[in-house]
Amino acid sequence: MSEEVVAPEKGPNPWAQAIAALVVVGALGGALFALQKNDAKAADKPAACSPDEADEKAAAAAKAAHRVSGTQLCTALNRADLPTLLGTPRERAVTAYGSDGSVGTGGGKQIPTPEATVQLDTYTVKLSRSYDHLPIAGMADLLSEAQTQTVAGHPAVLYSTQTIAIRFNLGGGKSESGPGGIARALVIAPDAKDRGGSYELTIWRQDRMRPDDTALLRIAQQVLPTVPGWTTGG
Repeated sequence: MSEEVVAPEKGPNPWAQAIAALVVVGALGGALFALQKNDAKAADKPAACSPDEADEKAAAAAKAAHRVSGTQLCTALNRADLPTLLGTPRERAVTAYGSDGSVGTGGGKQIPTPEATVQLDTYTVKLSRSYDHLPIAGMADLLSEAQTQTVAGHPAVLYSTQTIAIRFNLGGGKSESGPGGIARALVIAPDAKDRGGSYELTIWRQDRMRPDDTALLRIAQQVLPTVPGWTTGG
């Protein structure tokens, strides 16, 4: 018996790419942890964002620093109509969790990178926030299959990234890893003037088929304006 977990291979920012392997490992660990947390839930109910004590402390610290927390991102993403927005209305959230981490720079500074992940039977959706102060202008030149977009009046870049698939042998054997399918990601400026920092919304399919860009853009239009800290003006 085996269990396969798929996660995006890399993020758009230079230092995020440099530690891509660590990001993937963290995402996989979060997915397994969420599976354990949701084991006790009734099989016929969608998974809920249920923060533990560590999550609550992280949320309090984020609030004090005027940042969004992983739990807040999870609450915004894990909405009742998410399956419909994805084009899979009969599905439900299997796992839903938020986390609060950071990325270190060469100068020793820690950049907060809260994120949330919701998994359904067909799709997995991930929403993250980076406080790196880097604008997204010019990012399209650095990313695969990139296209400039506008989401709720904010500049954005739509691009492709490879996922990594890791198959865990639940019988105690060795795990195996290899290339997965294509993930489609949307990097969005948190304000209309692109003053720095970004949100990133990523979707990928468990069957490794190419995700639906229309679904990704639908989710962005509906979810991002509900995230604390999203600005509607210039």
